[in-house]
Amino acid sequence: MPRSTTRPVVTLKSTAGTGVTYVTRKNRLNDPDRLVLRKYDPIADEHVLFREER
Repeated sequence: MPRSTTRPVVTLKSTAGTGVTYVTRKNRLNDPDRLVLRKYDPIADEHVLFREER
């Protein structure tokens, strides 16, 4: 079964500049803007904002 184009896989990159990334899915219909989540950055050793990379 093919993957849905309405829920693509997106890469989240740390805004702390450490190069840490997370991979997740998002619903393009409900969230057309870039995704921003607060997640743990193990190199910075704290929770920071992760922004969607294109």
